[in-house]
Amino acid sequence: MFDDFFMRAILAGIGIALIAGPLGCFVIWRRMAYLGDTMAHSALLGIALSLAFGWSTLISVFMISGLVSLALVMLQRRNGLSTDALLGILSHATLAIGLVSLAFMPNVRVDLLGYLFGDILAVSTTDLAVIWGGVMVVALVLALLWRPLLAGTVNAELAAAEGERPERARLAFMVLMAFVIAIAMKIVGILLITAMLIIPAATARRFATSPEIMALLAALFGAAASTGGLYLSLGFDTPSGPSIVVAALGLFLIALLPLPQLGRGRGQAEAPAAAGATIAELEQ
Repeated sequence: MFDDFFMRAILAGIGIALIAGPLGCFVIWRRMAYLGDTMAHSALLGIALSLAFGWSTLISVFMISGLVSLALVMLQRRNGLSTDALLGILSHATLAIGLVSLAFMPNVRVDLLGYLFGDILAVSTTDLAVIWGGVMVVALVLALLWRPLLAGTVNAELAAAEGERPERARLAFMVLMAFVIAIAMKIVGILLITAMLIIPAATARRFATSPEIMALLAALFGAAASTGGLYLSLGFDTPSGPSIVVAALGLFLIALLPLPQLGRGRGQAEAPAAAGATIAELEQ
């Protein structure tokens, strides 16, 4: 099975989707959609660093994305600018520094399109092991952080008073985001990672009756979009990364169709979460 490049691509896409979905839910609940863009753009600086020093691309991208997360937390504490403004500064600054750094390496040939849009069909067996190993680690950490993250999303002050340590959970969440972006970069590329975080979670919002169910549905919709996008790419000879995002968009548009029996009005404000939160409270 692992000798088939298409099967490896499907397994890699499903692996990324299973963890990107739940993380994307928190991105939506915290209104931090620009965070994914910022950390994805910073990946280009990590690529430049790996080329300059001969480091592993995965480690370099994770390190830079992690440093950007720390910088955001520090700037939020010491600066009067809004989070959106800080994310905009960090996003464009890291992208520009990465491009300028690559310009100083004229002897290094870089496939920017591959990094920007991904090349899931080139996933090797080793890549597959790294992806699924990383997914299991992230899933375990996210399960341990679920309660404080959820409580901090609803009300950070109340969560702190209850001893949940929401600031530490938020920092750990951003580190998890950095790690997922590092391993997902080869799948859908720097420019499309945010779409895979946001679109399946937004689709799941249409049907969810609790935060846990929304996270589960987001993972399933992401896996379906990944598989469907790959078959779309195979059938119509289209780029694989963008095809996955198009499939995710198709599922989102289908979810917008009138389905009164599954709509927002049934049960979403009543189903308790692990931290006593509902989706309506998370989005207030």
